[in-house]
Amino acid sequence: MFKTVPLALGANVFGWTADLNDSFAVLDKFLESEATLIDSADGYSHWKPGNSGGESETIIGEWLTTRNARKRVQIATKVSTHPDFKGLSPLNVRRAAEASLKRLNTDSIDLYYAHYDDPEVPIVETAAAFSGLVDAGKVRAIGLSNYSPDRINEWFKVARAENLTLPVALQPHYNLVERDFESNGLRDVALTEKLSVFPYYSLAKGFLTGKYRSVNDVDAQHASPRAESATGYLDDRGRKVLTALDEIAAAKNVSVTAVALSWLKHQPTVMAPIASARNTSQLAGLLESLRVSLTADEQKLLNTASQ
Repeated sequence: MFKTVPLALGANVFGWTADLNDSFAVLDKFLESEATLIDSADGYSHWKPGNSGGESETIIGEWLTTRNARKRVQIATKVSTHPDFKGLSPLNVRRAAEASLKRLNTDSIDLYYAHYDDPEVPIVETAAAFSGLVDAGKVRAIGLSNYSPDRINEWFKVARAENLTLPVALQPHYNLVERDFESNGLRDVALTEKLSVFPYYSLAKGFLTGKYRSVNDVDAQHASPRAESATGYLDDRGRKVLTALDEIAAAKNVSVTAVALSWLKHQPTVMAPIASARNTSQLAGLLESLRVSLTADEQKLLNTASQ
């Protein structure tokens, strides 16, 4: 099990919607909090025109060095989506890890994920490559992201058979309006293998911040690359969820964002939701979630609205 406080800072926006100065400002403010885990990937953010991949890690590495902050934070990153390091062949995993270490300006990665399953590579080979990184001291713990329950079970089976280091973390898509994790077998695997779960898209691409309540709201946020994705949640169920979030947020005098993240941290197997902030104003709502606790009745209200 990988342990941290119940909030991880998503670094997917660094070098994308957050430039160097904004990224540093967010990281500086994050460092002042009790939270410590920063979640990145080697592919962030190759999709932005002009980028080539690794921008997020590079920004984090520069910040770690200028702030002398490495011992005060935990770094999670992933392999398989960088344009130069696609897939999970053993050689690629080793090369990608070295490249990430160089960009991050560190000698070890606290939590290293297989970002996406690679069905063309036998899991025993990938598992052995990850375990070798742990043995070499370059990685401290192993995580899996976007894997099916069957493939996770296969990883554990071969890792035990070969006496390899076992994964300790799982990163699935999970939030108040995306709850397949509870029924598709992933939570069962996490419970069985005692995996720490770190949900991504914890705020449903911004919908669970309460920012998008109508198509007009989405249109007004046209500059946001994720705004149009929020339209998929603008249905009766989504509005019921926002109403429940509003009620609880008003009663506690906190943000809707904090309540949505708090719901996640109360769920079985969840160690910390992952959420990103492109500026310090957005970060405030994330950090606020650390002091929000929901009663059983409040959790029931949100569960009922989101079913």
